[in-house]
Amino acid sequence: MKNSRFTLYRIVIIGLMAAMVFVCTMFLGIRIPTPTGTTQLKAANAICLLTGLLFGGWTGGLAAGIGSALFDLTYPEWAAGAWLTFIFFFAMGAICGGIAHAGGAAGKNKARNWVAAICGAVSYWLLYIGKSIIVLCLGGSVFSAAFIATVPKMLTGGINAVFAIVVSNLLAALLRPKLESAGIYEALKKH
Repeated sequence: MKNSRFTLYRIVIIGLMAAMVFVCTMFLGIRIPTPTGTTQLKAANAICLLTGLLFGGWTGGLAAGIGSALFDLTYPEWAAGAWLTFIFFFAMGAICGGIAHAGGAAGKNKARNWVAAICGAVSYWLLYIGKSIIVLCLGGSVFSAAFIATVPKMLTGGINAVFAIVVSNLLAALLRPKLESAGIYEALKKH
């Protein structure tokens, strides 16, 4: 199993970070009802980006997708769309982690990490807003009305994105040296 991308250590990291995404979504969020459905201001997006920054694209994507989809499955309003939630959040974590770790950067280049977090957060925002507009248009709304009705989600999504970008980069800078000194990255390479 030495050459496998998904070692036991990596699976444990994915599970731990997915649990953190779930818990942060459950307890560190503010639900906001809008005309097009409930949206949230939440801290979990920062954990999704943080996982990508610290552990790379696949780990970040899977942790973000699994944790977010599991949360959606606990709410009847969102359960039917949990598969889309998995895809959207997987994209967020995977894009962020892929950029941060590309070319051997291993998430250590602070400027690249900021770009990675911005790209990850913006990709999620575009997918989320795009889906909201498409659902309204399929329901009979004209594009302009669907766009206007989605403005509250655009605003909360934008706030979430900015918060997540800043917090994930600050946490990555604090946590990476601790994870390195604890031997986590060496263990991920060996096992």
